[in-house]
Amino acid sequence: MYDVVLLTLASERDASGGCGSGGACCGGATGSNTGADAAGTATSADAAGTATSADAATGTGTDTGGTPGDADSCANDRPRVPVLACADALTARGARVQTVTARSDAEIDAVLAQLDGPPRPDGLTWPDTDGKTRLVVATASDGQLRAVLRRLVRRYAPAPSRRPVDLRDDRTLPDLPPVAVLPLDPARGGTQRDLAAQLGLPRDPAAVAAAVLDGTPRRLDLLRNDGGSVTLDGALLGAADEAGRPLHWRARVEVDDTILTDGEEPLLACAVGNAGGHASLDDVTLLAAPDPTDGQVEVAVAVPVVVRSALGRKRVRLEVRRARGRAVSVLPREGKVPYLDDGVEGELTRKRSWWVEPGAWAVWVV
Repeated sequence: MYDVVLLTLASERDASGGCGSGGACCGGATGSNTGADAAGTATSADAAGTATSADAATGTGTDTGGTPGDADSCANDRPRVPVLACADALTARGARVQTVTARSDAEIDAVLAQLDGPPRPDGLTWPDTDGKTRLVVATASDGQLRAVLRRLVRRYAPAPSRRPVDLRDDRTLPDLPPVAVLPLDPARGGTQRDLAAQLGLPRDPAAVAAAVLDGTPRRLDLLRNDGGSVTLDGALLGAADEAGRPLHWRARVEVDDTILTDGEEPLLACAVGNAGGHASLDDVTLLAAPDPTDGQVEVAVAVPVVVRSALGRKRVRLEVRRARGRAVSVLPREGKVPYLDDGVEGELTRKRSWWVEPGAWAVWVV
């Protein structure tokens, strides 16, 4: 029978000073970054700032550990009802269950260490391909799931100088251990759905337990970036004023060898899609067919274009340009560009590149 770890993060925020970003969760002790990572060990630039995004309907929710910033309430965290229900369902099936509330990267890493494989001759830390320990991540947001995946990447991705011969040619890291996702909140309606809803994953604790014990891994693409972070769903770049009107900004956007914009024309939004969380903005379709299993990233930019009617009147229409490929780069031309990445707010001040790691992570499904 399996050992199952039910992992909950004590802080909702995946931001500077939050779980998964090199800092502490809910006032916990700061954890040191361990493991090889080609992007370095500094806190990722995508964790900085809290500027308004063009996707004004999306944002971070209430901290699961109590009042945001209240370390005392975080210290008194108790597992939420879905976590307890899932633990009961797993125990009833004979699994040995451990519940962990992580308040720092170090505490997340201690859980992930249980997924390590046997020592390798090359000394690399590698996932156990035949392990009896399975991981359930209880998430109140996609940012929390991303925080755990980011620590998995930092743990198992070898430095370029230590790349092993058994690593896939199209990847920089091995197959990451599958995780089960236990959503802590009900599915949201509307166009902005969390990743669990997009993937059709179960939300009922008993169904999640069944997936862990009886399911098979469904492998999904992962986006890494040169800021040291990862993206599971997608990123939306852009800003809006206090009235919700999109603001113009400029950036050079390239997908492989295709230039979507050279940085000289104004933009309203740019979507970098692995899945479909940012497929549309209001009533505008940005991404045509984002697919987290096709080994490609889909990118779209929304460009306001002035046209003249037959009567000579000027009007502005929104032109959406799209491209698909293995990698994308966004180079802001001026100032700071606010964005949401897996629901986490940040500001882009310099060039950022994302690339696809095909099938690098996986979820347990029945």
